[in-house]
Amino acid sequence: MTVRVRIAPSPTGYLHIGTARTALFNWLYARKNNGTFLLRIEDTDKERSKAEFTSSILEGLKWLGLNWDEEAILQSERIDLHRKAILSLLEKGLAYRCYATEEELQMMRDAQVNAGEAPHYDNRHRNLTSEEEAKFIDEGRSSVIRFRINKKDSINWNDMIRGPMLWNSKDLGGDMVISRRAPAQEIGDPLYNLVVVIDDASMQISHVIRGEDHISNTAKQILLYEALDLPQPVFAHTPLILNPEGKKLSKRDGVTSITDFRKMGYTSNALTNYMALLGWSPPEGMGERFNLEEASEVFDFDRVNKAGAKFDWDKLKWLTAQEIHDWTPDKLLKQLKLIWSKEGWTLPDKEWGLKLVKLIGPSLTLLNDGLEESRIFFEEPSIKEDGVKQLEIEGAKEALRHISQQLELSQWDGLNHDVAKQLISECSQALGIKKGLIMKSLRAALMGSLQGPDLISSWGLLAMESKDLNRLKKVL
Repeated sequence: MTVRVRIAPSPTGYLHIGTARTALFNWLYARKNNGTFLLRIEDTDKERSKAEFTSSILEGLKWLGLNWDEEAILQSERIDLHRKAILSLLEKGLAYRCYATEEELQMMRDAQVNAGEAPHYDNRHRNLTSEEEAKFIDEGRSSVIRFRINKKDSINWNDMIRGPMLWNSKDLGGDMVISRRAPAQEIGDPLYNLVVVIDDASMQISHVIRGEDHISNTAKQILLYEALDLPQPVFAHTPLILNPEGKKLSKRDGVTSITDFRKMGYTSNALTNYMALLGWSPPEGMGERFNLEEASEVFDFDRVNKAGAKFDWDKLKWLTAQEIHDWTPDKLLKQLKLIWSKEGWTLPDKEWGLKLVKLIGPSLTLLNDGLEESRIFFEEPSIKEDGVKQLEIEGAKEALRHISQQLELSQWDGLNHDVAKQLISECSQALGIKKGLIMKSLRAALMGSLQGPDLISSWGLLAMESKDLNRLKKVL
């Protein structure tokens, strides 16, 4: 079988990590089987679909490296095909118009709840006579179109993750609405379960890989495939992504969109690496760190779990940090320059930038950590409380004054590691002050705090721009 899979997000919000993980599994399966990965934007919800969300989806997938193989399809451009299918079902007697008003339907549901029943459509307009239908039309009633579901039917399929599946049609809530309410004799906007079947069939989708929250939709869609005499794809229902409490991950849990993960400083490879681990177990010996190409060589649904996968922020941060620490200074500098430029920061030269990333790189967990870690090299810091207390210690300012004078008098070409250590030693001997006090005082004056990266290396970077002497003088 030629593998053709798709991801079909709705542009009613930013690209969610759950959707992105589904896209990843589809992409990996396509690559493993030399298949085709397709993108369909399901934009038929006219009120909630927005262009900015479509852009977010496209940009997010590209950033993750999940590029699609054919031109992206907009579902809204295929509405004539969807309506043609609905007309076919009406003509075959497999669908009908339901004129029940929203008020009547609500009364029906309320009565069912009061009787201890699960709310469902009672098929009240399934067998209207022509006279009854004419009466509703004369009353000016609009109608939805419903697909007939036989309560005695059962739906079976073999799920690639969950194995044999059985669904009783009596549990599907009655005859299914396949088009929204519209004036009598018209066809309203086609609805999800119908349009998905038509689009997947016309796109020749061989495998539908999506979240387990679609299982009931799969049962309904199989009935539509059969009614429309369309080839049925193979189904796979992936586990949900859960929060630490075991509930479905949602916006209430904080960041869930790929756009936000990117803004926070997670790397694309670390995120795809982590998403793959959310429900899939790599083969023995592969380890937990890998890239897309490596994962695509071994990906298989036999190793996808049925149970939900709990999201672990610490694990994602660890994977991000490990990747950043593996980067060359040139690659890290390229990434950090994008962040620094948003602050209006520019490098004096590449050599200076490389020295800076070599200094701060080992301490980074996220790329955005490079903002605060490097701020003192671009902006003069305010002296924090621990720095103020340090500078008030007897001998602190005397030592800084001595070093400032030596810097002004010196003919050294740059402040390298050896020169910096020599200045501190000479100051200690000349003034009878311990080196530890001198170094802490230098750190307070140059960095504004007793915390931060290596003092000597930091001092050298500041000296390359002649910022060190200005900061020393300012605290005297």
